[in-house]
Amino acid sequence: MPIYALLTRLSPATLGEWAKWAGKETSADPKVIAELGEQVTQSLKQQVPEARWIASYAVLGPYDYLDIFEAPDNETAAKVAAVIRTHGNATTETWPLTPWDRFRDLLRAMGTQGM
Repeated sequence: MPIYALLTRLSPATLGEWAKWAGKETSADPKVIAELGEQVTQSLKQQVPEARWIASYAVLGPYDYLDIFEAPDNETAAKVAAVIRTHGNATTETWPLTPWDRFRDLLRAMGTQGM
């Protein structure tokens, strides 16, 4: 099944809204982020059950999170990104990934075709 990387950046307003929804005084409360993550996980399981999560990371840089997942096709991967964006003001980028061994095989095949 194809593998995808999904980069997500949350706006400060998103965390503030989730803090209010969760009855917390500040978005800096770790429970706010945990509750948002749980809500997103449940929505993904319900709305895109064919996607399978491989790994999730918090990252430093222009994005907040990096998720690696499998999906049967690009349309399903787009659904995953859409579901995440419905949980607040988030920016996402979805990248199809090619395992290095597969990429190397593609290059070798190109070499045998006179390229």
